[in-house]
Amino acid sequence: MTIRVVIADDQEMVRTGFRMILESQPDIEVVADVVDGEEALAAVAAHRPDVLLLDIRMPRLDGLEVTRRLAGQDTPRIVIVTTFDLDEYVHAALRGGASGFLLKDASPAMLVEAVRAAAVGDSLVSPAITVRLLREMAHAPPARAARRPSEPLTEREVDVVRCLARGQTNAEIAGELFVSLSTVKTHLANVQTKLDARNRVEIAAWAWESGLAAGAT
Repeated sequence: MTIRVVIADDQEMVRTGFRMILESQPDIEVVADVVDGEEALAAVAAHRPDVLLLDIRMPRLDGLEVTRRLAGQDTPRIVIVTTFDLDEYVHAALRGGASGFLLKDASPAMLVEAVRAAAVGDSLVSPAITVRLLREMAHAPPARAARRPSEPLTEREVDVVRCLARGQTNAEIAGELFVSLSTVKTHLANVQTKLDARNRVEIAAWAWESGLAAGAT
């Protein structure tokens, strides 16, 4: 399967660099690159990409607003790629439905990995951000009570969510819990349904807000 990608960034050099990195991969095709959020929405409507790479600070419409407007759609999966390592941006992007958050100094390999992860419904957040962000959620006064799942989580689902809260990938969770990758995906899909969560990052945030992740560190 070819992963179709749209890049939205107001810096031509960044767009060119991302295009070169991604198009060097046999399974990724960049179908458009655009300079602002309005053009990003138009490109999504025209090309129906699998993944949208979004900068935050752009003319006319910023990446966070684009993320909010596309929330709830099956595609594209959104990966924020920005210079700004600000927690308020990270929170807003992930709560808005983004599947990943990278800094522009991330390696080419991590950029490719983030696109592939997003395309299959997984997520990748820069390692420098992941655990710091989620732990801050645990210690900050909650803006609202953590949502209640529609059904109680099973013991195994709790184990999977605690691993997720540490920033582990599906493969790492499978290895730690001695289960198959498909079993991990099934548990996460069940938890996502019970929480009405949009993605795995939102599940991890819930784990910290609810106190479930207290045993994950």
